[in-house]
Amino acid sequence: MFTKFFYNLRNANIPVTLLEYLTLLKAVKLGLSEYKVNKFYYLARTCLVKDERNLDKFDLVFAKSFEGVEYYLNHQESILDIPAEWLRSVAERVMTAEEMAEVKKRGGFEKLIEELQKRLNEQEKRHEGGSKWIGTGGTSPFGADGFNPEGIRIGQNTSHHSRALKVWDKRQYRDLDGGVEIGTRNMKLALRRLRNFARRGTPTELNLQQTIFNTARNGGLLDIEMQPERRNTIKVLILFDIGGSMDYHIKTCEELFSASKNEFKHLEYYYFHNCVYERLWRDNNRRHVNSSQTWDIIHTYGSDYKLIFVGDATMSPYEISYPGGSVEHWNDEPGKVWLERFLDKYQNSIWLNPVPINYWDTTPTIREIRRAMGGRMFPLTIEGLDDGMRELNH
Repeated sequence: MFTKFFYNLRNANIPVTLLEYLTLLKAVKLGLSEYKVNKFYYLARTCLVKDERNLDKFDLVFAKSFEGVEYYLNHQESILDIPAEWLRSVAERVMTAEEMAEVKKRGGFEKLIEELQKRLNEQEKRHEGGSKWIGTGGTSPFGADGFNPEGIRIGQNTSHHSRALKVWDKRQYRDLDGGVEIGTRNMKLALRRLRNFARRGTPTELNLQQTIFNTARNGGLLDIEMQPERRNTIKVLILFDIGGSMDYHIKTCEELFSASKNEFKHLEYYYFHNCVYERLWRDNNRRHVNSSQTWDIIHTYGSDYKLIFVGDATMSPYEISYPGGSVEHWNDEPGKVWLERFLDKYQNSIWLNPVPINYWDTTPTIREIRRAMGGRMFPLTIEGLDDGMRELNH
């Protein structure tokens, strides 16, 4: 069974090594799982999952590999070992006094759990409708897509009547899958690939190892050695496309901006609309009266900066290729010219696109920008951001 579990994890693209698998077997042999499915789940996850982006995949593989095991391990005992006080607290929160009285009249929570155990043992096939068996679309207290004032919901994605006292199939970590749009916390994990630590500035931290060495060399007399704080020395320049079609991606861009400010000590940012032209700005409310010359920005920040464009690259083709193509002003030079100037100065540069990658080939301007970037366009997902940071580290 464990061998099949190991191969299922590998087939799901979870990077599990043979050494980690042997470590899990040794831990089981030592009794760390106590022969309980729940404890074995956490033990296996600790031994086999190194990246929290794979937690959701792990849950799916674990459920598939060990489906039904808990029942066989506990066939002499109730598989629904839930504290009665927990159930009562849930009921007091979601049920009215009249409904509580009705439940007590029917035998209370203990009776409800006992009845569920009994039906799990007796039921042999799927049921739809009806009022007794675990199934769908009926009035039984157990199942999905039906109605009962005191039921346990099993196998239903969303609530219909908000009457369930317990939901047995609620899953966690779903948003950590690499293909979903990123949140601030997940984004920080990906941005950390772009790091280059160094100790510079005023010595403010204790160098413990050197202090011990100095003290030993000094015959036991304390000789303290201080050192500068270890900081990420990577410098980042981010240019955000703002307005128009980018309004659909405001939340994602805000999360990126927030995560970047926390991860990079040397961060500079500016805004543009659709494509970069002769002026950029930092305050969108004052962009017509308070903006910066793009030439000044290129000359201000050295070539050691990592350049990141953030935009959907969705616009009129004229905005990229023709003078005067901008929708907001008359640009003397095409956007493509300014983009090339940035790329000539900053060798380490990428474009992050919030549009799903399967739409890129259907939008001519996305293809054009991607071609101008030398293919260095990445989707604004966990995996895309991770790949983008690897590219900037080259």
